[in-house]
Amino acid sequence: MKNINLVKSREKKRLTQEQLAKLLGYKGKQSVANWENGYISPPLETALRISRILEEDIFFLFDNEVQETHTTRTEVV
Repeated sequence: MKNINLVKSREKKRLTQEQLAKLLGYKGKQSVANWENGYISPPLETALRISRILEEDIFFLFDNEVQETHTTRTEVV
């Protein structure tokens, strides 16, 4: 399911997918596109960094769906 909150928050900050990816240390926009399209969730540490950059609550951006690592999903409590 598309992550509309992430998309709108990024756009509100006038950032492209590419710009957000670079701020996070990624080489390209593919990870950001995948998070926005709901294919995967970011690792917890990355989700926290995104929430700081976009100045939004992590739960608003990702509900309870983030990855503990790059391979394991976990619920944020």
